[in-house]
Amino acid sequence: MSDKPVNLNRARKLRDLAERKAKADANAIKHGRTKGQRVLDATRNARARTVLDRHRIEDE
Repeated sequence: MSDKPVNLNRARKLRDLAERKAKADANAIKHGRTKGQRVLDATRNARARTVLDRHRIEDE
């Protein structure tokens, strides 16, 4: 055993933090997208919108 006393509150909080982090990582893999993917989609959508607007026939 170690010679230093263990702060049980700190150990509990660290254990809970690790569990929450693992759950968050699993959810991010299951549901999330990276920032790069979101930016790429936004850029593609903006480009498509401008191309469509340029080809629009305006009624007078």
